[in-house]
Parts: sequence; C-alpha cells; structure tokens
Amino acid sequence: MDFVKEMRAKAKSLQKRLVLPEGTEPRTLRAARILADEQLAASVTLLGKESSIQEMAEKEGLTLEGINLIDPSGSSQIGKYAAELYELRKHKGMTEEQALIDMTDPLRWGAMMVHLDDADAMIAGAENTTGDVLRAGLTIIGTVKGLKTASSCFVMTGMDNSWGKEGSLIFSDCAVVPDPTAEQLADIAESAAQSCREFLGAKPVVALMSFSTKGSAKHDDVSKVQRAVEILKNKNPGFLFDGELQADAALVPSVTDKKAPGSPVKGKVNTLVFPDLGAGNIGYKLVQRLGKVNAFGPFLQGFAKPISDLSRGASVEDIVVTCAVTLSRAK
Repeated sequence: MDFVKEMRAKAKSLQKRLVLPEGTEPRTLRAARILADEQLAASVTLLGKESSIQEMAEKEGLTLEGINLIDPSGSSQIGKYAAELYELRKHKGMTEEQALIDMTDPLRWGAMMVHLDDADAMIAGAENTTGDVLRAGLTIIGTVKGLKTASSCFVMTGMDNSWGKEGSLIFSDCAVVPDPTAEQLADIAESAAQSCREFLGAKPVVALMSFSTKGSAKHDDVSKVQRAVEILKNKNPGFLFDGELQADAALVPSVTDKKAPGSPVKGKVNTLVFPDLGAGNIGYKLVQRLGKVNAFGPFLQGFAKPISDLSRGASVEDIVVTCAVTLSRAK
C-alpha cells in the first residue's frame, strides 16, 4: 500500500477547499505552493496580514498566484464569524466583544471557515502548539455527533502483508489523550474504526489492548479497558471489536485460540487501540524503528469536520502529506 500516493490521488479527485492559518510560516508557504501547483485542493487559503504573507513569499522566492489570502482582522466576514462564535460559546460566558477579539486569531478563523462551510479542511501546527490547534477545533468545530473525545491515529504501513490490511494497521491513540477513561477509550475505538475505513479502505476490526487478556490479570487499568468494551457492546457501533487483549492475542491467531478462544477478531485485526498514551506512543515508535516500517501521522480524529495538527518540526513534504490526508477525509 502506497499510502501517500493514494491520499494524494484521493485529495486531487475530491477537490476540496483548504485553509492554512499559519500564512507567514515559510514551510507552510512552500507547501501551499505545491498543493496549488499539483491541484490537490480546489482552493488554498492562507491566513494572516496580506503584506506579511507577500513579504515572506518574496523572501522564499515563491509566487502566490492561485492562492487566496485572508487577513482576519480586516475581513468583511469578521462580524458574521464573531456572531457565530458568540452563539457557540455564550453558554460558557463568551461576550460579543470577546468574540470579536477572538476571531482575529487565525486558528479560530480557520476553524470557523470549516464550521461554516467556507472551507472543507484546516491544517496548522507548524508554529502553533498541539494544544492551541485542538482548542480551536474543539471550541468551534466540535466532535462527531455521539462522541465527546478528539484523539489521533497513526497509519502504519510497510509490514508483512499478513498483518492488518495488506501490511497496514491503524494505531490509536498515540498523541492526544494521556490517560483516557473507559468512555474516552470507547470513543477512541469508534474514531479509529472510522480512520480505518477512510485510510485503509477496509472494514474495521478493532482490538482494545491491555497487558491482560480476558481477565488474566486484575488491575484498575485492565478494568478500564473491560468497561470500554462493555460501552461499545451497548452502543453496537457496527464494526468487529474485542478486548481486553494482549498484543499477541490480538494479532497471532494461534495465541488468540489459547488466550481468547472464540474471539470474533481472530486473524482479522487491522486497528489497535492502546490503553493510554504511554503504551500507544512507545508502541508505534518501537514498531516504526525496530520493524523499519512507515508511520504516517499523527492524524486527528473524532472531529465533526477534518482538521489536522502538525509537528513544529514538520518538513514541507510532511505538511503536504498531512494536507492531502486531511483533504481526503472531507465530505
């Protein structure tokens, strides 16, 4: 599976509208030029003071032809956007005056563009923290109906074809929720299942992981995963899942037979849900480095509309790939 090639092709075919709030950030500018030149989006919009964006583009030797520029503080839309933010947040004490101030922030502006269908996807994080990107998304876009938790996943590719979908697996959550509750774990499992559908093009088969299999150990951390499984059973989410399972019980059919006989996920797992961020982060890095496989992400999941966060160390190519992946999720 050539994940990057497939996501670029999907983004190009969908022709959705992209907003990049960090309009004066050099790597973002270069990525925007590539995205426009390769026609990976119907439109690319950079946010920030127009003169500052143009100055940085000239410094980088880039043309802005075919790229939209919006300065939130000077836009004719600021009244409309501020009014919508006020309506969304007045129950939290937001005032009309504060909404007007907050809407000059490019992250909030970008999120509002997506919320109001003036854009289809937002990507940021090259110069803003993950927390800032998440706050803008949660405040304005919110989570998928029926879920309360935003999380992340990695797409792991390049493994032996016997694993997952043709050597590809979804790992979740490896970057956002440090110590999820049982309710949050159930949400993460649902979001990861949707990521499996979108990124791997496969029917999700989810294993909720633990250091215990079917009660082989007693511990609060084990009980949490067991409760998450019960929550999913009650919700009947429409995909195969099982837990709590150790990694070998989830992935190796002969071990599944011994430790979890009769498991519905035997030999089919393509999505792994980790019990906490420690396990998830360590797990994906071990597989990536020792297995010499590709780890794409983290990609945000669970939001009502597509947004993604970037590492502040992201390369231009990283930004382009994240944009293509995020655009590929737009409806």
